[in-house]
Amino acid sequence: MGGTVLGLHVNPNGGVPKHPVASLDITSEGCEGDRQNDLKHHGGPNRAICFMQSEVLDLLRQQGHPISPGSTGENILIVGLPTHEINIGTFITIGQVLAEVTGDAPPCKTIRASFSQGDFKSLSHKITPKQTRWYARVHVEGRIQLGDKVSILNGFEPTGNR
Repeated sequence: MGGTVLGLHVNPNGGVPKHPVASLDITSEGCEGDRQNDLKHHGGPNRAICFMQSEVLDLLRQQGHPISPGSTGENILIVGLPTHEINIGTFITIGQVLAEVTGDAPPCKTIRASFSQGDFKSLSHKITPKQTRWYARVHVEGRIQLGDKVSILNGFEPTGNR
């Protein structure tokens, strides 16, 4: 089962929204050309990338939220990757990149404009499991482009430090 990269987003000035780009160079520290304003809660090796499935975005839109690609700070928007298959410890390939899901990306007030009545907790994994964005650590760096394939590597564990 796999998906496809539907959107790529960065903000060189930090914060949200993140703006669309055609490709991203991904390192173990994050997405080149992207900046985070709050390094306590965002960025670093365990939160190098933030991704979300388009199915989550679509569901939130159906609930009446004015959310759009990049408006909640995700770097990568993926279509076709089942939400129930993503968990902490899941390994995924995104184009050339190998990443490991390290946790959910808890919502905060900086993304409230993407939600009706500022209800940013509609994107909370703790409140609605699997309706979330995810953080991931990068094991293999590379370039990601729109249309790249995304796959879950069940039972995969990298060997050595990459």
